[in-house]
Parts: sequence; structure tokens; C-alpha cells
Amino acid sequence: MSQKVVITQPLHKDGVAILEADKLNIEVSNTGEPNEYLPFVKDADGLIIRIGHIDRATMEKCPNLKVIGRPGVGVDNVDVKAATELGIPVVIAPRANSRSVAECAFTMMFTAAKDMVRADKETRKGNFKVRSEYKAYEIAGKTLGLIGYGNIGSILAQMSAAVGMSVIVYDPFVKPEVVEKLGYRYVSSIDPILKEADVISLHVPLTDSTRNLISKPQLETMKSNAILINCARGGIINEKDLYDALKNNVIQACCLDVFEKEPVPADDPLLSLDNVIAYPHMAGQTREAASNVATGAARGVAAVLRGEKWPAVCNPEVYNHPRWANK
Repeated sequence: MSQKVVITQPLHKDGVAILEADKLNIEVSNTGEPNEYLPFVKDADGLIIRIGHIDRATMEKCPNLKVIGRPGVGVDNVDVKAATELGIPVVIAPRANSRSVAECAFTMMFTAAKDMVRADKETRKGNFKVRSEYKAYEIAGKTLGLIGYGNIGSILAQMSAAVGMSVIVYDPFVKPEVVEKLGYRYVSSIDPILKEADVISLHVPLTDSTRNLISKPQLETMKSNAILINCARGGIINEKDLYDALKNNVIQACCLDVFEKEPVPADDPLLSLDNVIAYPHMAGQTREAASNVATGAARGVAAVLRGEKWPAVCNPEVYNHPRWANK
């Protein structure tokens, strides 16, 4: 009997092809809510979560579950501790969409700096006087502050330096010399970035220490012309404080690919502001990246279901679990 893999939403065809090549039985739940997809997954061997989450209670109701796959690297929607204790590897797809996300943040920076979205709306209304408000500014000579210097942040730094920006980096997990040898400035806290950067881009996971990392005090420390970009995770920015800051022109603009609640409701207050650029968590959803993350997750899930200790997991200690003793 073939093993069963449930996918919360349709996966790119290249990923599906890998699962099919291993003769896996694929079902799509079309929901990421545990109480809704439980009927699909309660007898499944594998689960791939695109949008949605899984907790300990759900895992414990799925006795056959051997692997959880994430098409990407974010695992704040998975109870990794519970998965590890149950002997379930959580497969990720590192670097699969790094270029796409970095390019999105780069594009957002220019779009906001040129006041392009608002100008487009006003032009369509016949308001040509918008061109004389002079809110747009040049990027060359400005400072980019990166909070997080992993795969995405490092690519964004390279692209931004190439157009004449200075780059400041904060990342406690990166050695200063790694950053400084490339001509960037390393700082040991986010404070200099908040005070000096014209553009601040977030590239950190959502954890207890990063939740509400950017709130009222941090927003009030930023420059009045600052552009804040979040292509990382919703919850890193306190959205109520962000709304107040944007409404009162404490900072110039914010570009959001992610929100605390997704899908973001149409009546979300942030969506009513002209100085917000909103994107539906699709920074990593280019054609290339969609294939890369899908195939990365699918390869890992298929390998684990074959009994292999797939290396690209966020919880490698899981392989010390008795479930893996003879593999």
C-alpha cells in the first residue's frame, strides 16, 4: 500500500512530480487549519504545509505521521518541539527562494522611495499636481539597515551596495569580520540602524525574542523619511503601532509582504493608508522560487518516507529519537 502525503494547498507541479515518482498517494486539503485538514491527515504518513499550521494535539492524532514539510525556511507555524519529541523531522527548503525574496525587498525599496504607488493612483484620478509634492527621493547615497544577514539579507546587501547605498548590518549570529570584509558596517544592536538608516529591511525569523521587535519606541527612533520593509514574518512588527506611526507620518512608508493575520482581511487598517505597499506573502512566489521550494520540500519528504535521514531539516536532533534507532 502506497504511503499518503497531504498538502494543505496545491503545490508547484515540479514538487508534485517528485512525490508521484515515489508512488506516493497525494491529497490536497485546501485548508491549513488543523481542525479542517485533520480528516485528511489523521491517517497520513506525510504533511506539507504551505499556508497553515500544526500543533502538538494535531500531531498526536496522526499516529502514522512521519514527516512534515515546509516549502521554505519559516517554521513558526510548526510546533517543532512537539515534532522532535514525536520523532518527526521537519523538512525545510533553505536558499530555495532567497533570490526572489531579496529582489522583492529591493523592488519595494525603490517603489516606496519613488512614491510610485500613490503617484500611480493620483495620476489615474487626473491629479498631475502630485508630481510637485517632491516626496520621492534617490536611493544612491542613502543607508540601508539590515536586521538579519542570512541568505536573503546578504543578497539584498550586495544589490543595494551596487546602486550606491551604504549598508549597516545587525545579526548576532554572524561574525563582524564576515560583514566588514565586504565593506559593510557591523553593529552590535539595532539602535544605530534605527537612528541612521533611510531604509530598514527585516530578515529574521519570528521567535519569542523577535515578536514585536519593531514597536512604538523603535518606530519613533527612525528617521522621518525612513522606509520599513518586512518580507520576513508577520508579528515582527507591532501592526497597531505601525499604523499609528504611518498615519502620523512618523516614518515615510512601509512595505509589507507579511502580516500578523494571513490572509490579511480587506478591512485591515493598514490597507487604508497610501504610504503602505501591501503584498500577499508572495515575495518568494516567483516561478523559479515556487519550483525550488516545492522540489526542496518534496525531495525531503519523499526521502524521509523512504527511511533516509534527510539533512535539510530544522530539527536534526530528531534523528536521535528511538523511532530512528535502526535507520
